[in-house]
Amino acid sequence: MNRCAIDDLRDEVQLRRRVAAPAASLRAGGLVAFPTETVYGLGANALDDTAVRRIFAAKRRPVDNPLIVHIASESQLDACLPVGYQLDADARKLMQAFWPGPLTLLLLKQAQRLRHRYGQGNNSSACACQTILSHAR
Repeated sequence: MNRCAIDDLRDEVQLRRRVAAPAASLRAGGLVAFPTETVYGLGANALDDTAVRRIFAAKRRPVDNPLIVHIASESQLDACLPVGYQLDADARKLMQAFWPGPLTLLLLKQAQRLRHRYGQGNNSSACACQTILSHAR
């Protein structure tokens, strides 16, 4: 695994150059490690079933222990929801107040278009918009 250190998130040229390899790995179905506000995560393209299965395998994670979907924007969350699904107004208010930041939304699996990918034993999945990811937009 290659290491990608980003010294200054405000330097867009450096940021784009440094995230090119991890981004290519994600597009190819690979895994990347990334910092969140509390722990390091192992990530994959949440829209790629094979890549998501690789996370479960690499972590030896049981399928009844669901994954969190990390997103960079509210529009990415909308892409995970079925066409026509409306998030509750309170959830939107919380997102506007606390994203990016330490807010994780728990969504009922039946409300998610991607529900089959993130674990099988629970009735909910989680989406988080971490501060570090939103700076990389």
